[in-house]
Amino acid sequence: MTLDTAAATEQGTRAARIHTLLALPAGALPLLTFPRVGADWLAWGILVPGLLIIRSAPGARTAAVRGWWFGAGYLLAALYWTIPNIGPGLLLVAAVFGALWAGWGLAAWATLRVPVRPLYALLLVPSTWVAIEYARSWHALGGPWALFGASQWRHPTVLGLAALGGVWLVSFALVAVNTALTIALVAPSARMRALTAALVVGLAGPVSYALRGEPQAVRTIRVTLVQPGVLHDPVTRFAAGERITAAAPPADLVVWGESSVGFDLDRRADLTARLSTLARSSDLLVNEDARDARNRISKSSLLIGPDGIRGRYVKTRLVPFGEYIPFRPVLGWLSSISRAAGEDRVPGTGVRVLQTGGVTIGPLICFESAFPDLGRAVAGRGAQLIVYQSATSTFQGSWAPPQHAALAAVRSAETGRPSVQAALTGVSAGFDARGRSTAWFDTDKRGSVTVTVRVPPATDRTPYDRYGDLVPYLAVALSGFAAARLGYGRLRPRS
Repeated sequence: MTLDTAAATEQGTRAARIHTLLALPAGALPLLTFPRVGADWLAWGILVPGLLIIRSAPGARTAAVRGWWFGAGYLLAALYWTIPNIGPGLLLVAAVFGALWAGWGLAAWATLRVPVRPLYALLLVPSTWVAIEYARSWHALGGPWALFGASQWRHPTVLGLAALGGVWLVSFALVAVNTALTIALVAPSARMRALTAALVVGLAGPVSYALRGEPQAVRTIRVTLVQPGVLHDPVTRFAAGERITAAAPPADLVVWGESSVGFDLDRRADLTARLSTLARSSDLLVNEDARDARNRISKSSLLIGPDGIRGRYVKTRLVPFGEYIPFRPVLGWLSSISRAAGEDRVPGTGVRVLQTGGVTIGPLICFESAFPDLGRAVAGRGAQLIVYQSATSTFQGSWAPPQHAALAAVRSAETGRPSVQAALTGVSAGFDARGRSTAWFDTDKRGSVTVTVRVPPATDRTPYDRYGDLVPYLAVALSGFAAARLGYGRLRPRS
């Protein structure tokens, strides 16, 4: 080997390492499409830099590593607000779960390097992405925060795809368009076909939105959302909820946020009586976060009427590290260096629906708005309105509160159900049955906001309600089929 050749090889190796490092910030870029930045239109092309970095990998192994770094960057950016709760544990989460994107890196590299295979790329790259999101959505793996499709929460026409196939179909469409744009950049011979594919996929949401038409409504109700702000003392917080509720305009249902009641109402008849008095004009949905007589802590939605407690739902999906520590014998040390849960809360056994004023509501609590299957579950039980109760006081000043509130828009579009979220510290929000915003009460506001809700029949079903997670199932099947067709030889390094 000549000196010139050795120098060129060393320079190429150095450049490859730099490109690998660049995969980390490239993975962080999609955060710009979520609230608060809210540059959601960028979602249609924001993956292109990462795809180009992966495509330039000299071999399959490097492509997988770049995909891994991309995934780690995505998770670090999307979950940065969890640092108060898990501290350095975030690095562990990003490193472990970022590895899921190694398969995405392989898929992108195998289909986008020369010679580019447009059809395989348009099937395999978005399918692999959706398969990763579906794996991440399992509660045992942490839950589905920052699914790419949720970035489109402000665009009901795009969310027309969510009514067909859930947030998964929106993610598939976004990644497919990013893949098509990458093909158009690197393969001039396939440019027109790629751009045509991008246009067709981009129009699929608005077309499905128009074809579905406006949902039917059987009645209209008024829902008041109470937002007292950051009040750590449970006595002060309870009194603030009372004061705001008493001063609010007439409504059919008043909703307090998560942890609005810091006492066990089964042992505090005096507080139950005060809430029952407030509920004489309208039912009241509060949220209890307290130790019970058996020394256990759960979070519960309690429907209060003039005659006392009418129904209860206990939170089923707990927040990892915030409400329990996964694998506590191994990771329990995190509670000594961060605000991770000192003890595990006790989860409920499943969703419930409650009746108020002739309307069936599906109460869900905080983090549960991230799970598409829970929205489907309460809709399947006849819920006409999905009610979320939340508290994000730990994350005030971060981008977490608006990201959290935005999830309700996606759940509404998926299920064809209006939704409201009462957040103790904001953002309280409301969305109609197509995901259109009806209220947005940000974290800097205190008091209440009243939302007029058009309630659909309990029997209404979207295609996603009926068929569930068919899209991720197909994505997994397509990924396996396309990978098999490409063959092992396609993944071997070029000589």
